[in-house]
Amino acid sequence: MSELFVHGIGAVSPAGWGVSALRASLKSAAALPAKKLPRPGGKTLQVRVVPPPSLKLPFFANPRLRRTSGISQFAVAAALEALGEARSPRLGIVLCVMTGGVAYSRRFYDETLRDPTTASPVVFPETVFNAPASHLAALLGAGGINYTLVGDPGTFLQGLALAAEWLQNDLADACLVVGADEADWTTASAFRLFSRQAVLAEGAGAICLCREPPAQSAIAMRAITDSQLFFDAASRREAARRVRAELPASDRAELLCDSATGVAKFDAAERDAWKDWPGTRLSPKRFLGEGLMAGAAWQCVVAVDAVRLGLYPAAVVPVTGCNHQAIGARFEGRITPSLRDAGAGRGQGRGEIS
Repeated sequence: MSELFVHGIGAVSPAGWGVSALRASLKSAAALPAKKLPRPGGKTLQVRVVPPPSLKLPFFANPRLRRTSGISQFAVAAALEALGEARSPRLGIVLCVMTGGVAYSRRFYDETLRDPTTASPVVFPETVFNAPASHLAALLGAGGINYTLVGDPGTFLQGLALAAEWLQNDLADACLVVGADEADWTTASAFRLFSRQAVLAEGAGAICLCREPPAQSAIAMRAITDSQLFFDAASRREAARRVRAELPASDRAELLCDSATGVAKFDAAERDAWKDWPGTRLSPKRFLGEGLMAGAAWQCVVAVDAVRLGLYPAAVVPVTGCNHQAIGARFEGRITPSLRDAGAGRGQGRGEIS
């Protein structure tokens, strides 16, 4: 894969709206409080939800977003933060989801079962998997190539690989890759069947990729592995090992931003594959919750942010998905010619990259 560059990152998480909120939450190293979510039958489930924004976000007033589900709002906010002021007539969009607009799906089917004649047709479009990508493209006026990928959390890295292919084949000048999911009692209850320790979370993460490095500090997407498929615990463990073997060698100065959740049986395969990692290890989902597709996006955003701040020269992101694949990526800091010239004579080190 040719070297591509990260031009921006964005995030919405249970920590709040924006990368800075995510960074501050992880710096505190404390698990965010869970909220009780009621479900039919009088029982409650533990989830970590996105708090209301402290300020009214301008895009909320857009007519396209007035009735949207939370997943679309999260995806748009993260994408706009990652895109920044940059606009391109040939903007590619890859939006990755696992459960999609499940809150409105549950509401629509609930209304249908109660009385089909009163089920709201306004709600139905939000049940479609590609609704968030459609809203985002409409808001940006983007008429370029636009895909929605549905799969387990590893699909976010497949989305990055797809965006890289578009850029390398000149199908787009810039690509937004967004991973988003929302919490609902239906998915939280389903996860409870596999583990009562797992705490579902919601939100989104986004990365903007371009062929050329930005004028300031450059973060290169150095590698993405092949998807290593699995079908049981043994093959899951082997898939995680193959991902590590396929990634470039790392040293103790680098960051490992893994997909561990704190649930032993979910983490076993990846923990085994990376048990002798020599450097710093960070597990965002231990503090934020199991964000599904958003969780994988958070890993990448946190990794890029750490390298961008000059805390590490590179970061590795392995994602061992829920039920489908293991896959990994590597991000590296680069000093562009403009930065090299600016740093001449003053001994610029990696801690000065911002």
